[in-house]
Amino acid sequence: MSERLQPGDTAPDFTLPDADGKQVSLADHRGRKVIVYFYPAALTPGCTKQACDFTDNLDLLAGQGYDVIGVSPDKPEKLAKFREKEDLRVTLVGDPSKETMEAYGAFGEKKLYGKTVTGVIRSTVILDEEGKVERALYNVKATGHVAKLIRDLGLEEQGA
Repeated sequence: MSERLQPGDTAPDFTLPDADGKQVSLADHRGRKVIVYFYPAALTPGCTKQACDFTDNLDLLAGQGYDVIGVSPDKPEKLAKFREKEDLRVTLVGDPSKETMEAYGAFGEKKLYGKTVTGVIRSTVILDEEGKVERALYNVKATGHVAKLIRDLGLEEQGA
């Protein structure tokens, strides 16, 4: 079972293909805060809700200095379909080997409908401008997670 990240850890670097097959590197985001979220599969109801929530709040997050990267085991072609179908604006990258997911503690044993299975653990890791872990959240809910994240980070729109 992969180790979960803790605040203060240096986030494992990664370079993965996005929905267009272009390589996206965590190192390219140095100097900005990054929200890396891990989800089981594109084009599924919970993952769609979560990706849409991140897209709906992208302007707020970007305005506060955050980049958002969604990671799933999907291939770029499926990510492109997901992006087009749901009009997503977050960066989606594929990790078919699951190496990055394992490095982040987002792949392993989890409970699914009362059974223990091995799979993607829905997780969100928030990194500072230097690539250090600020928060590592595991087994998060697909629905309501982004709103909670915004509250927890104190990013609610001023005066709203």
